[in-house]
Amino acid sequence: MTPFPQPRRLAAALSLLVLTACCPAGKQLLGNPQDPYPRTLAPKVGEIVHLPTGVAVSLAQMLDVAGDARVVYVGETHDNPASHRLELQTLQGLEARHPGKVALGMEMFNRSQQPVLDQWVAGRLDEKGFLKAARWFENWKMDFGYYRELLVFARDRRIPIVALNAEPALVQAVRGKPLAELGAEDKARLPEFDQGDPYQRGMVTAIFGGHSHGGMQIDDFLRAQTLWDETMAESAARYLQSPEGKDRRLLVVAGGNHVSYGFGIPRRVFRRLPASYLTIGGQEVEIAPGKVPQTMDVQLPDFPMVAYDFLAYLTYENLPKEGVLLGVVFEASPSARGLRVNGVAPGSNAERAGVKEGDLLLFLDGQPLADGYDLVYALKQKHAGDRSSLQLERQGEALKLELLFQESEAGRDGKP
Repeated sequence: MTPFPQPRRLAAALSLLVLTACCPAGKQLLGNPQDPYPRTLAPKVGEIVHLPTGVAVSLAQMLDVAGDARVVYVGETHDNPASHRLELQTLQGLEARHPGKVALGMEMFNRSQQPVLDQWVAGRLDEKGFLKAARWFENWKMDFGYYRELLVFARDRRIPIVALNAEPALVQAVRGKPLAELGAEDKARLPEFDQGDPYQRGMVTAIFGGHSHGGMQIDDFLRAQTLWDETMAESAARYLQSPEGKDRRLLVVAGGNHVSYGFGIPRRVFRRLPASYLTIGGQEVEIAPGKVPQTMDVQLPDFPMVAYDFLAYLTYENLPKEGVLLGVVFEASPSARGLRVNGVAPGSNAERAGVKEGDLLLFLDGQPLADGYDLVYALKQKHAGDRSSLQLERQGEALKLELLFQESEAGRDGKP
């Protein structure tokens, strides 16, 4: 090969230097890493933007791209129905693209609940049985209405649901003491544990500052957050490498702080299983009338990456109201027979029907009230204008009262 003449060789070297040289110290970075192609117009509800390029896309186009990924993450706003609708649309899109080859991973369930999820998907539990077996209101404490459509779609299509999260007892142990001080049993249950991510520490520090934490220290909070992320990542990667999951795509739904910027669950899954992935999130740009946002006073650091691959602009919506209130405070009877009424709210449906403090509630519409959940679930199925029959015992005497449910905010239904 004929060598370059000297001037051409010098020009080539200079060109290479221009292409590869680092920016001089102190030089400003061009643009904003979190928003490299900023919008010129205010976002509108329903719009979706691919943040790395600034290109607006349709839902169908986003789902088409998502269908190419092995793992898709959707970071949710827990109390926004629009956020959960985005999750459902994503699951529907993945299932349409890969029928019978999709699974759903959920932060909302810890690993010990996996058998309950398997029974649900197999159709062996109705909704009430599922919620009771999963101890939904004790473990997650969110209204099931936010998640019903997603879980029903998974059940109806026989889409496996993977319980991702750590056991509450282990979270409590990790929050309470350094890892080196844990007992042998707790140490054996820990996932591979990396607390060294500077971006996660920055996020956790900011969130910690916005919480009232009752004496908990920042390192305690960081350990708990890391345990959640590492356990969910381990659960996801383990499923994808298992015989049941090796040929499937996985949709992971979790709170936005576990997904946004990629250093929560996504990076930790990739560390275990390098595979293609995509992140989707929502940003609320309108608030529905009457919606009271649940917010924290948090100022996140500026991270050097986009929050999500795709960002959907949403309305912060109210969950349609379900059920009615009876208006009693109760506890399980010491004899394990019915619910003992400890209080009746003035102006409530219970007071209008004649329920009194000390009554023992036994049946609603012929269904036994074995525990508090039986009553709460039954009331969730009622609407204003409905009638019910309430059987109870008062000082040893059996009574039947007729209820006419009205809209009422008087009192509450629950344990004292």
